Amino acid sequence: MEKGKKEMKAKRGVHPSKDIMGSEGNELAGKKIVLCITGSVAAYRAIDLARLLMRHGADVHSVMTEATAAALLSPEMMKWATGNDVVTKLTGNLEHIMLADYDMSDLIIVYPCTANTIGKMANGIDDTPVTSVLSVALGSKIPVIVAPAMHEAMYENEFIQQNVQKLRRRVIYVDPTMAEDKAKVAEPEQLLDRAISTLSDGLLSGKRMLITAGSTVEHIDPIRVITNQSSGKMGIAIAQEAVHMGANVTLIYGHGSQEWANGRMIRVSTSEEMYDAVVSELSSKYDVVIMAAAVADFAPAKKLEKKIDTRAGKIELPLAPTRKIVDEVKKRSKDTFLVAFKADHSISESALVDKAHKKLWECNADLVVANDLGRKGSEAGSDKNEVFVVDRKKNVVHLPLASKAVIARKLLELVAKSANGTRG
Repeated sequence: MEKGKKEMKAKRGVHPSKDIMGSEGNELAGKKIVLCITGSVAAYRAIDLARLLMRHGADVHSVMTEATAAALLSPEMMKWATGNDVVTKLTGNLEHIMLADYDMSDLIIVYPCTANTIGKMANGIDDTPVTSVLSVALGSKIPVIVAPAMHEAMYENEFIQQNVQKLRRRVIYVDPTMAEDKAKVAEPEQLLDRAISTLSDGLLSGKRMLITAGSTVEHIDPIRVITNQSSGKMGIAIAQEAVHMGANVTLIYGHGSQEWANGRMIRVSTSEEMYDAVVSELSSKYDVVIMAAAVADFAPAKKLEKKIDTRAGKIELPLAPTRKIVDEVKKRSKDTFLVAFKADHSISESALVDKAHKKLWECNADLVVANDLGRKGSEAGSDKNEVFVVDRKKNVVHLPLASKAVIARKLLELVAKSANGTRG
């Protein structure tokens, strides 16, 4: 009884809503998270997210746009949910500085995030309490997680997608779920997962990683090339997630549709340029090398110096196999943890795994990531992927169809576990 009284006294002066803090885990204990809520009808879901973050130890502070506070979600409700005052306008107290300046908070989450706020973030516009907090946070390098919500047609607007791509290079972006003609905001549990992984000590903290991405082109003549349909999206997603997990990343990037600005990048065009860049980098020590690039398997035996005249009739084009760049990694850096990729098309799962395991031994890899480009949803150039990760003992981890960012993060979690001494 005495113990209970002491505990009650200790809680005097603390908002009763904070009683739930740490009730389901302490992964976020001691962390201050700023929850920014914008003018989406999904704003009410911020209540569930705030309470979930608190149950895992976080101290949550809410910031709302005035429009949200006026029509969509009561600030008093968020004060009840978090036990903290809610910012709905900026005053002489400089709320945006107090929440987002250097070391003032641990994480910013925008949930839900409208197309309007995405556009303002991507273009440096600062005209609401939320965008002011984000403007400061992006400058002070506090991690930012963005979870959008809007109608599907709006989300597919090419200008909004340009803004999304700009944000992906700087923030942790949690893709919406497409259903009922809407881009629905991610579930609170997904945001909790990202928050925990972002604020962990960093599974790859201090690791030096070399990642290849994109396709190569092999010249037939000065104009025509041989290439493949790789978009480079998977390799870029891996590079971005690796940075979020604390790694120091060097990216060797061939041809692709994605942009990346989170670390050192070496641009290449042909398989020979990719080979030279990888070999050169291997003269330095890398902890992990991930060979996600789709290097052309064949190149013209000889590049013609002049454009072929199409009226000349039928021609024969001798092809020669390109060098297997992945085979060079362990030869030149035997202690590096090597992840290779094996793509195929419309084959059985067992055949795909068998081919991946064979490749693993051919190139002396530690893991091989196998994917079937013939499977619905994971075709070349798509935003999603489904992979099978195979280790030396032929153990297989199936990562079902999901966004490439999710696949990348789960793959890197496996890499971190294996590279830290529990290899198969």
